[in-house]
Amino acid sequence: MGLKKGEFIELEITGMAFGGKGLAKVDGLAVFVEKAVPLDRIKARIVKKKKSFAEAVAVEIIEPSPYRTNPPCEYSGFCGGCKWQFLQYDRQLHYKRQHVEESLEHIGLIKNVPVHPVIPSEKIFGYRNKMEFSCSDRKWLLPSDFATGEKNIGFALGLHVPGTFDKVLDIRACLLQPEEGNMILEDAKAFMKNSGVPPYGIKSHEGFWRFLMLRNSAANGNWMVNMITSAENRRTVEPLAALLTEKYPGVVSVINNITSSKAAVATGEHEMVLAGSPYIKDKIGKFEFEISANSFFQTNTSGAEILYKKVKEFTGLSGRETVLDLYSGIGTIPVFLSADAGLITGLEIVESAVSDAKKNCLANGISNCTFVLGDIRESLSKISKKPDVVIIDPPRAGMHKDVVKQVAEMAPERIVYVSCNPATLARDIFLLKESYEVTEVQPVDMFPHTWHIESVARLEKRR
Repeated sequence: MGLKKGEFIELEITGMAFGGKGLAKVDGLAVFVEKAVPLDRIKARIVKKKKSFAEAVAVEIIEPSPYRTNPPCEYSGFCGGCKWQFLQYDRQLHYKRQHVEESLEHIGLIKNVPVHPVIPSEKIFGYRNKMEFSCSDRKWLLPSDFATGEKNIGFALGLHVPGTFDKVLDIRACLLQPEEGNMILEDAKAFMKNSGVPPYGIKSHEGFWRFLMLRNSAANGNWMVNMITSAENRRTVEPLAALLTEKYPGVVSVINNITSSKAAVATGEHEMVLAGSPYIKDKIGKFEFEISANSFFQTNTSGAEILYKKVKEFTGLSGRETVLDLYSGIGTIPVFLSADAGLITGLEIVESAVSDAKKNCLANGISNCTFVLGDIRESLSKISKKPDVVIIDPPRAGMHKDVVKQVAEMAPERIVYVSCNPATLARDIFLLKESYEVTEVQPVDMFPHTWHIESVARLEKRR
């Protein structure tokens, strides 16, 4: 049968596709279905039709899958933050492992690699130590808003609705962060809304309030509040800083990042410390880290410790090796491995992260880690001593092909690749497969209720 956009059709969901959508087949055509899980029988509406696939959204659950569960979040199905809340957690882990296996096989063209069962997150709610909320002059109205006659669409602070770039779901609470974070969110929202200063409009590029970022320390419960605004206005932001530090003793850092950029990115061209410290401290294992507003730190702290223990295991260090860590951030991996290596060099492009990394080494009494600031494509050529082990922990986009080539030319005995994206992991491994063999992969769940998965891959030099 020929599917058409807008058509309603009954479907049996047989699998789960990467990206979190249910998978059905109609006369051999793959149909990817939003808000569906395997073994669902649903009524769906076709929203996109291409030659090789179609996309649909579930409009009615005719017969629910036994893998379904009732999501506790009132915004489930509307918010794009955690699309798998309605899927039992053990099944989430099953499909995440499957995604890693399929990516390696279909993208990396690598078969029969041992992919271990996913190590679960210790917490499946309240696990995030960082949340980023967007301000908008276009509020997304929920069905409950229409039912009550809500017409106020002029201010929102929350999370983006999938498929939109300018509309924001105004939320009271996000279950992925600790409860105190939701209290801070509500107080900040009330202040911003009543400040007389408008939120930023991504279409008009006018307005003041842009983002609210909350960081929490799992080690001590302290908070950093980072307001991202379009201009400097101390008279507006300082009263909010005073309000939050007075009401919440755990708020030890209030930052204002200022940016004139039109890009919807929650970083500033310069920043001001409004109250307290310019950083907060957290711990991974026995090591303490200073984290600035714009520095990268794993969002699941307990998960990060599990992840780094696996990295340590896969490196097979004896205490003498020279180690190169690419995309080293604030130095979490070098610091964590410092006692097991001879010398560790971290390469990082973000200046504040390198500064934090050096401070973190000093604070933890570590002297065998050095850090190089710059684009990795350029920095790699300046590394004079051949590494025994290379650790790679890139952003979601993976490595640039020039970096892959340079790593291969360095010819370390072992590569440990830490990835948050199975597709780019598989792509980069494919580029290395002539020189390296993947011996095992360990997925670690850092992001419950999402389709995202971290993986640690061990690559050994071919003989």
